[in-house]
Amino acid sequence: MQSSNRLMRLSDLGDPPPWSAWVEDRDHAAGDTFIMIDADPDRREDLYLTRDSGPADAAAHDLVAAARNALPILIEEIRRLRSHLDPM
Repeated sequence: MQSSNRLMRLSDLGDPPPWSAWVEDRDHAAGDTFIMIDADPDRREDLYLTRDSGPADAAAHDLVAAARNALPILIEEIRRLRSHLDPM
């Protein structure tokens, strides 16, 4: 339970979902690949992922955005399932 509490605290401290990967030449015609944090009118600063050699690839952006969106849902599901296993 301790690890799920830590993950939920991290989730709560981070920018809230939705996060969307915007990949150049897939989702828009020009510019950098980035992760859009939230949506208008509450949009926050974009997130750019890089590696030592340059920008991260589309798969990394897709994974980070999907993981951020799923994290609170997955933690709640783990807690729900554990509650059925743990005696009251």
